[in-house]
Amino acid sequence: MLKKAGAPVTSQVILSWARAPRYIVLKIMAVGRPEVAPLEMPDRFRMEIVYFMTPGDHPDAPALAADEYWVRAADARRWLDEGVVSIVSPLAAEATADIELTEYHERWLDWLLDEGIEHMRLIREKA
Repeated sequence: MLKKAGAPVTSQVILSWARAPRYIVLKIMAVGRPEVAPLEMPDRFRMEIVYFMTPGDHPDAPALAADEYWVRAADARRWLDEGVVSIVSPLAAEATADIELTEYHERWLDWLLDEGIEHMRLIREKA
């Protein structure tokens, strides 16, 4: 019998876990551009996209609904050219770090630039 945190893991617990919905397909949709096919990304990207979004107080920033993001094309081009994105610590503005782009980050940035997309929505689908 398995134990979890000191308590036995019963077959009922295992079955309830097995029935839990799984969200493993993440799609990026271009807002207002239904002709553009969505881009599939790893589910973990939903936690990483915040490193790329343009701040909402930018003069050109549109109003964003839940799960919507806006990324300026100039920023996307710069990140692709540099191969890194710089992030600022939420605790200390002077603390920054450069994070190397992954293959899927580069694929996403290429998609944004190729399709002329700045405003996007994340959609999670059950597998």
